[in-house]
Amino acid sequence: MSEGQRELLDRLRINRDEEEDEGGGNRWLIVGVAMACALVAAGAIYLFWPKGTDSAAVAETLPAATAPDSKALPAGSGGVLSASGYVTARRLATVSAEITGRMSEVLIEEGMTVKYDQVLARLDATLAKTEVDISEGNVKSARGGLAAASSDRAEAQRQLARIRGVNAKAFASTADLTRAEAAAEGAEARYAQAQGALNSAQASLERAKVLLDKHEIRAPFGGVVTTKDAQPGEIVSPAAAGGGFTRTGVCTIVDMNSLEVEVEVNESFISRVKAGQRASATLDAYPDWEIPAKVTAIIPTANRDKATVKVRVGIEARDPRILPEMAAKVLFFNDDKPEAAAPASPAPAASPQGTAP
Repeated sequence: MSEGQRELLDRLRINRDEEEDEGGGNRWLIVGVAMACALVAAGAIYLFWPKGTDSAAVAETLPAATAPDSKALPAGSGGVLSASGYVTARRLATVSAEITGRMSEVLIEEGMTVKYDQVLARLDATLAKTEVDISEGNVKSARGGLAAASSDRAEAQRQLARIRGVNAKAFASTADLTRAEAAAEGAEARYAQAQGALNSAQASLERAKVLLDKHEIRAPFGGVVTTKDAQPGEIVSPAAAGGGFTRTGVCTIVDMNSLEVEVEVNESFISRVKAGQRASATLDAYPDWEIPAKVTAIIPTANRDKATVKVRVGIEARDPRILPEMAAKVLFFNDDKPEAAAPASPAPAASPQGTAP
C-alpha cells in the first residue's frame, strides 16, 4: 500500500476516545446547570415563604369542615347559620285505584285544584253494576222468603195454641199436641233460615255497592294535581301486574298548605339550630323575596355518609309561587339577640305563572 493511500485511511478513521471525552464534558455541564437552578429555587422558596406559620396555625384559621349546603356566618351578618335545601310537601299522595280495571274517564289535569272526596277518574263499571242488580234481586227474593216463613210461623203458633187449649179440656190427643209443637218448631227454624238468607243477601248487596264505588277514584285530601299519569282506555291496578300497559297510579296530589323547606345542617353547627327558631327562606327563583319561616323540627338522626342532620323549616307565608322541589336557601337567626329579627321585606306582587315577578 502506498504512502498516500495509508494517509487517506487514517483520515477516514473515527477516534472513539475523543468522542467519549467530549460527551462526558457535556454531561457534566448539564448536571452543573441543573444543580445551580435547584439552588436558586430553594433560595427563592426560603426568602418568600411566610415566616412563623406552621400546620397547627393554618388549621386554626380554617373553618370546620362543613356540608356543601350549610355554613356558619360571621357575627355581624344578622344570622347564625345558612343552609341550602329544597321545598318539600309534608302531605303528598300518588292516587291509584283500589281494584284493577280499564280507565273510562279521567276528570283532572295538571295544575287543577281538587277538593276532598272529589271524583278524579272512573273505571269501567259494567260488571260491577250487574253484580249490584243481581244482589238487589237476591235481597228481594230473600225478603219474600222471610215473609212466607213469618206467616208459616204465625200459623203454626196459632195451631199449637188452639190444640193446647183443647187438650186442656180433654178434647185433643197427645199425638195432636206433639204434631202441633213439631210444626211450630219447624216454622220457627224456617223463619230463622229466611232471616239469615235475607241478611246474607243484604251483605252481598252492600259488598257489590262498595265494589261499584271503588270504580270511582276520589281525592284523599284537597290539593293541587301535579302529575296526570293515566289516560282513558288504559288498564290501572293497585300494584304492578307485570304488563307494560298497566298503570299503578292515576295522578299525584300535593297539599300546598303543607309546603316546607328541608335542609341538611352539618353536625358541627347543629347546636346553633333549635325547634321554633326564627328563620328566613329565599327561593333561587325569587332571590329578592325573603319569606318568613320557622324551624319545625330537627330530625333526631344523622347521616353518617355526609355528617349532616336534617332540619325541617316551616314556611309561614303561603304563596302560589312556592312550588315543591324548588331550590331554597335558609338563614337561621339567633332569637337571643334583638338584631336577629328577620328583615321585613314585602313580598313582590304575584305574577302570572311562567313569568318573573
